[in-house]
Amino acid sequence: MSYQPATRPTFYFIGVTTAKSSIMKVFPEWARHLGLGDVAIQGIDFVPHDEPERYREAVAFLRDDPLSLGALVTTHKLDLFAACRDMFDEIDPHALLMEETSCLSKRGGRLICHAKDPISSGLSIDGFLLPNHFADTGAELFSMGAGGSTIALTWHLMQPSRGADRPSRIVVSNRSQARLDHIEAIHRAIGTDIPVEYRLAPRPEDNDAILAGLKPGSLVVNATGLGKDAPGSPLTDNGVFPEGAVVWELNYRGDLVFLDQAHAQEKERQLQVEDGWTYFIHGWTQVIAEVFDIEIPVSGPEFDAIAAIAARATGR
Repeated sequence: MSYQPATRPTFYFIGVTTAKSSIMKVFPEWARHLGLGDVAIQGIDFVPHDEPERYREAVAFLRDDPLSLGALVTTHKLDLFAACRDMFDEIDPHALLMEETSCLSKRGGRLICHAKDPISSGLSIDGFLLPNHFADTGAELFSMGAGGSTIALTWHLMQPSRGADRPSRIVVSNRSQARLDHIEAIHRAIGTDIPVEYRLAPRPEDNDAILAGLKPGSLVVNATGLGKDAPGSPLTDNGVFPEGAVVWELNYRGDLVFLDQAHAQEKERQLQVEDGWTYFIHGWTQVIAEVFDIEIPVSGPEFDAIAAIAARATGR
């Protein structure tokens, strides 16, 4: 890929289909509201699990180009970190533990790698779950996909500071064993007394079987990227959600088959169905705050105003 030097301060979005993202409409409105000045947003697309050399080329450009300010990373969080770890001048504690990056920023000529997902996923979860949900119900967590998002949300829900309000069991499934081995190693480093199962699930029917064994009220998460980065769902239409489950689709755009499957059972199974819109808001504002070195509230009137701007810009 040929990278052209930025002609004005530029913030990058490293993903798969960045031009289709709502952020391309939202960011200019946010920039005006936040007083960021004459700044641009530019997408950089890679295929999932792209060649390490391509990630290194992008990071080298970002590091060396004076008007390139930083980046948000989706989909490639683990792969980019693995390919470029030696290129970062500083790695924050979350990124070091989770071996991923969702944010690249620059300070005083230093390139800094951050993992913001533990913060943004935690804010999202605590925003839609009732207080003491796990403590009151004994519910479990089933997260499909063993990438950066599941690493982040399991870290949040494992925290001892949550007391009894933690899942009684965690199940992580993935289509490949390598990702399961990676997240298991991270969970060992975190240390937890919650039982965790790592299940190889190459077919949607495998996830259906896990779904059938969950307790009522469990939190079921699609963290696979299916529906956005690739077509389909990690479940078949025969998968049955637990009674009273909280179903979270991390995506907010695309052909969200998983979300449709949940809505089809919403009344009969008394489900609480959430999409990834609030996760989108928290994810982006956390990174923007870091890259531009500003404070953005995570709740209250100013956060509500930022969310309202995004909704208007996208017609949500």
